[in-house]
Amino acid sequence: MAQTTVEIKTTGIDHVVLWVSDLERSKRFYIDLLGMTVHHESDWQSFLWCGEQQVALFQQRDGAAVKTGAELNHMALRMEPTSYAQVKARLEREGIEVSGRPGDPTCVYFHDPDGHRLQLLYKGHDE
Repeated sequence: MAQTTVEIKTTGIDHVVLWVSDLERSKRFYIDLLGMTVHHESDWQSFLWCGEQQVALFQQRDGAAVKTGAELNHMALRMEPTSYAQVKARLEREGIEVSGRPGDPTCVYFHDPDGHRLQLLYKGHDE
């Protein structure tokens, strides 16, 4: 019997999982600061809508420390166009250290409460 070759073509990211040390604190960060909304959740996980994709926050268990940067360099999120200065000022008001990319006025880097590196880009911006 001849085998058929199936072409696999991805159509987008369903979700990205981030392990967090305090689920409620992280959920507030992603909802209140970044405008995500809850899709579904349990006592140890929360799936948040980010546009048509989801960011899943999983509570780290057994007292293990959250490790950042080993599995994921950063997560880039698209945002509505606004000025770098306005975004930077808002994040800094929340006590968040912000950096940019030299020569790119549309790129903002910062870390979430557990140290996951995040990037904000305008919609339609190509890296």
